[in-house]
Amino acid sequence: MKILEKIFGTYSSRELKKIEPIVDKIESLEPDMKKLSDEQLRGKTAEFKERLAKGETLDDILPEAFAVVREASSRVLGMRHFKVQLIGGIVLHQGRIAEMKTGEGKTLVATLPVYLNALEGKGVHVVTVNDYLAKRDSEWMGKIYNFLGLSVGLIVHGLSNAERKKAYNCDIVYGTNNELGFDYLRDNMVIYKEDMVQRDLHYAIVDEVDSILIDEARTPLIISGAGNKSTDLYKQANSFASRLKAKVYTQSDDKELDDELDEDYIVDEKAHTATLTAKGVKKAEQFFGIENLSDPENMTILHHVNQAIKAHGLMKRDRDYVVKDGEVIIVDEFTGRLMYGRRYSDGLHQAIEAKEGVKVERESKTLATITFQNYFRMYKKLAGMTGTAQTEEQEFRAIYNLDVVVIPTNRPMIRKDYPDSLYKTEAGKFNAVIKEIVECHKRGQPVLIGTISIEKSELLSSMLKKQGINHQVLNAKYHEKEAEIIAQAGKLGAVTIATNMAGRGTDIVLGGNAEFMAKQEMRKRGYTEDLIIQSTGFNETSDELVLEARKTYRELYKKFKQQTDAEREKVVAVGGLHIIGTERHESRRIDNQLRGRSGRQGDPGSSRFYISLEDDLMRLFGSERLMKIVDALGLEEDQPIDHKMLSNAIENAQRKVEGKNFDIRKHVLQYDDVMNKQREVIYGQRRKVLDGESLKDYFIKMIEGYIDNLVNIYCGESPHPDYWDWEGMSTIAEGSILPQGILDAQKQNMENLTKEDFKEALLEATLKRYEEKEQELGSELMRELERVILLRVVDQKWMDHIDAMDQLRHGIGLRAYGQRDPVIEYKFEGFEMFEEMIRNIREDSLKLILNARVDREQSVQREKVAEPVTASHGDEPKKPANRSDQKVGRNDPCPCGSGKKYKKCCGANL
Repeated sequence: MKILEKIFGTYSSRELKKIEPIVDKIESLEPDMKKLSDEQLRGKTAEFKERLAKGETLDDILPEAFAVVREASSRVLGMRHFKVQLIGGIVLHQGRIAEMKTGEGKTLVATLPVYLNALEGKGVHVVTVNDYLAKRDSEWMGKIYNFLGLSVGLIVHGLSNAERKKAYNCDIVYGTNNELGFDYLRDNMVIYKEDMVQRDLHYAIVDEVDSILIDEARTPLIISGAGNKSTDLYKQANSFASRLKAKVYTQSDDKELDDELDEDYIVDEKAHTATLTAKGVKKAEQFFGIENLSDPENMTILHHVNQAIKAHGLMKRDRDYVVKDGEVIIVDEFTGRLMYGRRYSDGLHQAIEAKEGVKVERESKTLATITFQNYFRMYKKLAGMTGTAQTEEQEFRAIYNLDVVVIPTNRPMIRKDYPDSLYKTEAGKFNAVIKEIVECHKRGQPVLIGTISIEKSELLSSMLKKQGINHQVLNAKYHEKEAEIIAQAGKLGAVTIATNMAGRGTDIVLGGNAEFMAKQEMRKRGYTEDLIIQSTGFNETSDELVLEARKTYRELYKKFKQQTDAEREKVVAVGGLHIIGTERHESRRIDNQLRGRSGRQGDPGSSRFYISLEDDLMRLFGSERLMKIVDALGLEEDQPIDHKMLSNAIENAQRKVEGKNFDIRKHVLQYDDVMNKQREVIYGQRRKVLDGESLKDYFIKMIEGYIDNLVNIYCGESPHPDYWDWEGMSTIAEGSILPQGILDAQKQNMENLTKEDFKEALLEATLKRYEEKEQELGSELMRELERVILLRVVDQKWMDHIDAMDQLRHGIGLRAYGQRDPVIEYKFEGFEMFEEMIRNIREDSLKLILNARVDREQSVQREKVAEPVTASHGDEPKKPANRSDQKVGRNDPCPCGSGKKYKKCCGANL
C-alpha cells in the first residue's frame, strides 16, 4: 500500500487535486468582493436565493457564495479564511468528513458550507459536543450569518418548547447531539402537531465527528418513564456476590475447565464478561433457596446475580465510575469526563449502586429510544469535521457512507514524535516518566502528561510531589476546573497531568492563555460569572453593565497578551509543549488526539509514549511472542526496549481492539436497524394522525382487516359452518366489535352459508355499526375521537413493544448455541411481534371507537399515555423537587417532580 501511495498519491491527495480548481475560482473572486459595499454584500443572499429558485444548483453558486462569506468574515470578525479552510469548506459541502488538525480553525471553516446550504431555506444543523461550544459558536459565527441576512438559532438544555420551535425555524441551528436526538424522540411523543419543534432533517455538520458518531454510538438515546420494579433483589444479589471468590483471566485461551475451579466465578477482562462456575451456581441455589438457577422462572434472579458479579469483578471505582454526593456517576472512557445523567443499562447501574452502598434507583420504563447512528443517518446530507478520523474511516464508510479527506495544515507541522519506550514493569515505566518530567521541568519546557484513569493520575501526582515539582491534576474528580487547568498547560515550566482527552476543545497556547488570565483578574475585581461570560460574548446588546465588562475584558486581555507573547518566545526556545503518554489507549485515534495538543498552527513541540508489559492493552491484546522475547532477554525493570517489532506489536494490539469495538457498535446497529424500520412505520403513522388527515378510510380498512383475520382464524380451512368455532367468535368479537346478535342471525341460514357470504355479512354489519356511531356523534367529533383513540393505542402498544423487543434481544443470544444467527432470529421474531402489535392496535382501536360514549356537546381531550421522567445519554442530572412539610393532597402534583398526581405516583401505595 505504501508503494502504491508513493506512485499514485493517497486518497486524500487525489481528492484535493479535484477540489483545487474550485478553490482557485473562489480566490479569483476576492478582489470583486472587496469592492462591494456592506449593503451590496448583504444583497448577495437574496440574489443567490433567486438564482436557486430559477434552477441553479448549490454547486453552481458555491465559488461566489464562499467568496461572499470570506469577505463578510473579514469585515465582521477580522478573520479571513485561509486556502486550506476553503478546501475544508468544500469537503463539508460535499457531505464528507474533513480531518483538520487542532488549531486549524474548524469553527470558521463550517461557516462556508453552512451559509451555502442555508440558502435553500430547509435548515442547517451544526452539531457540537456540549452546550458551551454550541452557545459560543452560535454567537461568534452568528455575526457573519446575521450580517448576510440569515437567522441563527441555538438549542441547549433547559429551553421551553416555544423557544425550541423558534430556534429550529431559523436558517441555521447550533445544538448538541443529545438535545437534537431527544427533540426528535419527544416530537414523536407529542399529541398535537403544534407541539412538534423540529423541521425535516436536511443537512448537518457534526463537530468532533469521531466523538459523536463513534465514541457515543454504543449507547442509545433513551427517554424513560417511572418504572415499578422493586430494588430489593439488587441488594440481595449484591450481598450474595460480595461473598464469592473470583478467578481473573487476561488471556482467554488458557482457561481451566469450569468444574475444576475452586473459585465461584470467572472474570474475563479481555471479553469483558463475568460468569458463575459450577461451584458458584450451587452457592446461588442455596442462597436464594431454589432448585435450579437455570429454570425459566429463575431468570430474573440469574440476571441480577450476573449483574452483581459484573459490578464486583469488572467495574472499578475511580476508573469506570466515581461516587459523588451519594450518586454513582459514569466516567467517560475516552475523555475522562463525568457523564452526569447517564446510567448503565440493563440493571448494571443498580448493581453498582448496591455494591457502593448508595441509594439504589428504580429501573425505568423506556418510552422512546434511538441510536445516534440511526438518528444522524436520517439527514439527507451529513458531514463532519475533527482532528482525528482517518483511523476510523472504515467505520464511517460502512455505517454512515462518509469518506475522510485529510486537509493539509496551514503551516507545516514541526512537532517531533519520538518512538515509544517499552518497560517490563509498570514501576519501571513510571520511574522513567518522572525522570523525563524532571528533565523538561529543569529547562522550563511545559509538559502535558496523559493518563487513562483517575487512579494512575493520582499515582503520578504523588510521585511528582516527592520530587518537589509543582503540577496541576486534571481528571474527572476535578471536572469543574477543566478549562482553567488545561488553558495554562503551555506556560513556561508548567506540568499538567490530564486523564485522557480531558479539556478537549480548549486551546493550549504556548506562553499561557491571555483570555483565561483576563477572566481570572475580572473575578478578583468582583465581576459576576454571568458578566464574565457575557464579556467575551458576541451577541448584540445595549446593557451598560455588559458593555463596560467587555471594555474591561479587552483592556485586560491586551495587557496579559503582551506578557504571554513574551513568555511564548521562551517556551518556543526550549522546544514547545512536550506530550507524555503514560499508556497506549485501545484506540489509536485517542493517542493521536493527545499528541495533537502539541504543535498547533506550526508551533514547535514533541511527544513520546511510555508503555509497560503490565499495561491493560499489552496484557490483554499484546503479542505472546513479544512477551516471551522480553522474558528471555532478562531485562531490568528500568531498562527500556526500543525495537521496530515493539511498535508493530502495539499497533496490532490497537487494531485488534478497534476491530472489536467496531464489531460491538455494528452489532448494536444491526439490532437497532430492526427497531428502526418498525419505528419509521409507527412514527409515520403518528404524523398522519397529527397532520389532521381524515382517518375514516383507515378505520374502514382496519374493519376489513379485522373481519378477514377473524374469519380466517375461527373458520379455518373448512367450508362447512358446522366446523366453525361459533362460540370462540362470539366470545372474542360479538358486542365489542361485531354487532350483538349478528352471529345468531347468520346461524339461521347455515345450510346455504359460504365463507365469503359470511365474511361479507359481518363486514356489512360492522361498517353499518361504524356509520351509526358517526351519525350519533357527528362527523367532526368522530374524526377527532378517531385521532385521540389511535394516538393513545399506538403509544401504549409501542411502549410495550419496545420493552418486549428489549427482553427478546437479551435472550436471543442463546440461539447461537443451536447454530442459528441471533440477529436473523431477532429479525424474524421481531417482525412477528410487530405484526402482532399491529393486530392488537387494530383490535383495541376498533373496540374503543365502536363502544365510545361521548357527549356531543363536549370536546374530546387528548392525553399523553406516559410522562417522560428522565432522558439518558449525558443529559443534565435531574434535580430533586423541593419538598415541604405540608400534607400533599391525593390530587395535588406529586412533590417528586414527575408531573403526575400524587395518588398515581409516590402516593400510589398509601
